[in-house]
Amino acid sequence: MLKGWYGWFGTFTGVSALTVLALPLCGLLVWVLARRRSANGDPSAWRRSLAEVGIVYGTVPWVWMIMLPGSQVGTVSDRVHLVPVLDLLEIFEDGPLRATGQIVGNLLVFTALGFFAPIRFAALASLPRILLLAAGCSVLVEVAQYVLRLDRVTSVDDVLLNAAGAGLAALASRRWWCSRSLPRLAPG
Repeated sequence: MLKGWYGWFGTFTGVSALTVLALPLCGLLVWVLARRRSANGDPSAWRRSLAEVGIVYGTVPWVWMIMLPGSQVGTVSDRVHLVPVLDLLEIFEDGPLRATGQIVGNLLVFTALGFFAPIRFAALASLPRILLLAAGCSVLVEVAQYVLRLDRVTSVDDVLLNAAGAGLAALASRRWWCSRSLPRLAPG
């Protein structure tokens, strides 16, 4: 059972539980925002509201979890890996199950951002822009992990996987943002 503030806010289990508990509140928030926008005549009220709440709900818990300090916070140094793919190869030394979890986790960090951002913001409705946005956000997270000495590995592979996850999610939502960003041709 989760006990105290730390159990809820300072552990993976607590953050996961809070994320699940927040889902009905997020649904209500989407409904309230959409109703308000619909009343003001916004034709894309539901789409915008769902995208905004989805970006926050789907991204914040992942970033929160990867910013939780490890067991040796402040004492571990020199955990920077700047050579692409090298960190991924080292992960497999710990076993395929751990490696798979690590890779899938990194792919999921910015998937909500990649899925919903091009739906919500027309300026982001392109795969290269989503990849740049996700890579930039990931670099910020990795730098914060290093500066705060959270007993985490700062790795270029994390940036690559985070951006790839956002890119794949953007491709999955392409049907909803691509049609809006391309001009329609008149028949004949």
